[in-house]
Amino acid sequence: MNPAPNSWRTPTAILIAGCVILTLSMGVRHTAGLFLQPMTVDHGWSRETFSFAIALQNLVWGLASPFAGALADRYGAGRTVAAAAVLYAIGLGLMAYADAPLAFDLSAGVLIGLGLSGTTFAVIMGVIGRHTTPERRSLALGIASAGGSFGQFAVLPVGQMMITAYGWQSALLLLACGVGLIAPLANALADGHRPSAGAGQSVGQALREAGGQRSFHYLFWGYFVCGFQTAFIMLHLPAFLVDAGLSANVGMTAVALIGLFNILGSFLFGWGGGCYSKKNLLVLIYAARAVAILVFMLIPLSTASAWLFAAAMGILWLGTVPLTNGLVAQIFGLRYMSMLTGVVFLGHQLGSFLGAWLGGRIFDETGSYSLAWGIAIGLSVLAALCSAPIDERPLARAGGAA
Repeated sequence: MNPAPNSWRTPTAILIAGCVILTLSMGVRHTAGLFLQPMTVDHGWSRETFSFAIALQNLVWGLASPFAGALADRYGAGRTVAAAAVLYAIGLGLMAYADAPLAFDLSAGVLIGLGLSGTTFAVIMGVIGRHTTPERRSLALGIASAGGSFGQFAVLPVGQMMITAYGWQSALLLLACGVGLIAPLANALADGHRPSAGAGQSVGQALREAGGQRSFHYLFWGYFVCGFQTAFIMLHLPAFLVDAGLSANVGMTAVALIGLFNILGSFLFGWGGGCYSKKNLLVLIYAARAVAILVFMLIPLSTASAWLFAAAMGILWLGTVPLTNGLVAQIFGLRYMSMLTGVVFLGHQLGSFLGAWLGGRIFDETGSYSLAWGIAIGLSVLAALCSAPIDERPLARAGGAA
């Protein structure tokens, strides 16, 4: 589906707006760790109190994504994104004044989680997918995914600068203003959504159809593994390096390198998805992650090996996003793409919750991350095996192909 000939909302304008929205939304989300130390010290909270709210945020984000996607499919992405941006900004504002754990859970956990569900991949990828031709769709989704990666790389130093210059409370309010810019940008996504192929389906029929396809389950559990690995590595890699005797700066640089090389990886796999089999590229990503983690565990740990591992994982980091979302569109059509990608993304967030929590639990119980790294390798092999049998052909329906 394309916009009307005289509309300024061209596929290029929609892609640019989507990239900027993802840069702001994902970039601000990744600043959460910067606030852990100053907020816990000022409030006298434990780190578990702060961590629980962020874990809750990830869970709410995942649970709400299918509903945000369904709203975007039914009422249009522009309205959904704008409403979610308002919730996101309110959550940041209330987070600045939350002086009790419950208030912090409601602001940083629930409200921001709801805001993220409507301003990130499920909704943005859906509207970009609907306005892009099939041969260019995977590349466009890869470019959008790179926008989210750029936010991780670019907004983190800005957030740290704000905290240093103005204090954490003012920094949160300034970040809320930045997120508020998403609302006017959402106007570019106001596509006056018109049903495409598969429009005769109801929401329930679309969910039952997807749930009856093994390929949909393979995508869900592959994304679960992706979420487990990325959350575990992002949260625990810096501590793992410090425990091994490297400096904290090495860990911070490793995280930054993941974000930087993530931009390249998202673009490359997005482009590759338009030229080659998407499921085979998913097999490649998950298999390469297993090899990268195994090599990292076997070779002597040093600054160079840590940074090389971060660069390798960065290339493989979010390359799954354009491929997974592209397969949902390719197999099930565009009518309920946002909702169905939201359901699959729920798998990612369930994995994220488990990866972040289980990594800490294993360390507390064993005094080492070795078992967690081993689980990450095993899950990567399983994800590669799950991706191989995915049927990439569009579903045939009574009214024609999807």
